[in-house]
Amino acid sequence: MKKLAPILGAIYFGIGLIYALYSNFFGAYQYKSLVYNIGRGLIWPATMFPSFGKFLGGLIILAVIGALTVKR
Repeated sequence: MKKLAPILGAIYFGIGLIYALYSNFFGAYQYKSLVYNIGRGLIWPATMFPSFGKFLGGLIILAVIGALTVKR
């Protein structure tokens, strides 16, 4: 039986690719480059659910602060 992590990773990146292509051709950001839309596609949960993006940003800030305090 295959492991679950590679399957979930492939599904996540597949949804991100579809989201990026849709945004590039039909979305509100079609005037931006494909690379910009691929970047948005990599973090598609944060762009589709804005509150999740704020939560994710808060976690990143806490991780950076934690890393800086541990180094000292």
